[in-house]
Amino acid sequence: MARVWLFLLLSAVVPFLTWGGTVPDKAEFFPGLDEDSMRVRLAQTDMQPMEGIWYFPDEDMTLGIERAPSVGHDEWYRIIMLASSDLHLLPGMVIGYLQATALPTKWQLWLYTERNLLTLAKPMSTVATTDNDCTHLTFERPHWKVKVRVNFARFLPSIFRAVSITPEKVEETLPIGFRKVFPEGGNGYPFNRIRYL
Repeated sequence: MARVWLFLLLSAVVPFLTWGGTVPDKAEFFPGLDEDSMRVRLAQTDMQPMEGIWYFPDEDMTLGIERAPSVGHDEWYRIIMLASSDLHLLPGMVIGYLQATALPTKWQLWLYTERNLLTLAKPMSTVATTDNDCTHLTFERPHWKVKVRVNFARFLPSIFRAVSITPEKVEETLPIGFRKVFPEGGNGYPFNRIRYL
């Protein structure tokens, strides 16, 4: 029973410790921000490799990733929706955040998971991976289930060893992610386009 209480306590406290209160509960909104204005906005800054315009094929969205105000040495980026086939989302809506980690190709990713009238809410955290060129960012949706097993033969000696809770990963799926479309690659050619000599 003590293990169950410890598990419940840790599952309630750990998200707050990892989140740190830096990701807002509700999404920010930058009215009038579209793909063209994002290109101008990015061209006026000293762009980092993560910054640019990205395409999210699973949701048919064009996204802008730009540096967000940070505290200390943390490296934060906000993910802004610039265009989408979903007409309920307005261009300029922040759909998530990225935070750099100790590994240059691993990022902490928060995506908002719930619509709340005209805004997004409830950020969910996951780990994202970029390639060395920072042109692709992939992550997996969490698919977890919990199994509860009851061993009736062990009820007699002790009730605390009779129930075990085991989280198990459900099916293996391909990761989803973003593909960078701006800035363009070397010699004026976009990323991911074959150049014939």
